Amino acid sequence: MTSSAGLSGNQKRKMKSASRLYAVQALFQMEHSSQSFNTVRKEFLEHRFGASYDGQEMIDGDIRHFADLLETAVNYQAAIDQMTDRALVAKWAIARIDPTLRALFRAAGAELRAQETPPRVVINEYVDVARAFFEGGDEPKFVNAVLDHMAREARPEEF
Repeated sequence: MTSSAGLSGNQKRKMKSASRLYAVQALFQMEHSSQSFNTVRKEFLEHRFGASYDGQEMIDGDIRHFADLLETAVNYQAAIDQMTDRALVAKWAIARIDPTLRALFRAAGAELRAQETPPRVVINEYVDVARAFFEGGDEPKFVNAVLDHMAREARPEEF
């Protein structure tokens, strides 16, 4: 894991983006494996940040941002899920959607709650995460629409 001290602004942004992707993966893993917050957080920080897969090194994530996203998503999951439900089309409760999308909406909802990142940036970042998981599919458009609704509810003053 790399310290963010002395890194360029571009590298710091890349690390934050990587943290978002890792947070979605960690939330998915927690839901599907029933592993605890601490177990999954530790695994990601010790084994996934900067790991090499098939000869390709993954970028380090922003440790603080990753931990904040996970903690907020877990602590406020019910409220985030309710906000997501309100953003989804009628009859499509969050329990009925793809588990990867559910994890993505929880991570994005956590970031919208934190109010540190502008909502339009949050939307763009998580649409990019959706593209990474659903290459060539319609899911990124769906994610954009749902997150736009969530962001307008969470932070109406910024629209």
